[in-house]
Amino acid sequence: MQLIEARPEHFVALVAGDVPPDARSLAPSALAPVPVLEMLAALSARIGASHVPNAWMIVEQGTVAGLLTLVAEPAERAVTIGYGVAESHRGRGLASGAVRELLELLRHDQRVDAVLAETSTENPASQHVLRVNGFAETGQRTDPEDGPLICWRKSLG
Repeated sequence: MQLIEARPEHFVALVAGDVPPDARSLAPSALAPVPVLEMLAALSARIGASHVPNAWMIVEQGTVAGLLTLVAEPAERAVTIGYGVAESHRGRGLASGAVRELLELLRHDQRVDAVLAETSTENPASQHVLRVNGFAETGQRTDPEDGPLICWRKSLG
């Protein structure tokens, strides 16, 4: 598994259902619905004005199997991440490995002291990804679109 920075041309290809540069194929199941990919592309462009890199493709043996992105503007030396893996590639530890690799990259980023994330209270697999990577629960909140969420934090110091 490797993380490859997702640049605008990668998102253009993913939205079109094409294989992006730096990859050989796409996972047989969708990474995300097209509107979600479009939203992530727009978010990456907006965050890119102040923080690059901010999105990565999760690639397994040349196949784009998932995405890992910053999902909010960095604030107070913290970044907030989100991730997803195509259904055809779940259960292989890809999300855990991708988060682990990103944490290692961010340890060397002088702009970042902490990483934040949120998971649905109904998503034990995503909660496991964060637990095995040393995140601690910091509370809960309810999002109007996503429902009840668990908030997580990992200090890099």
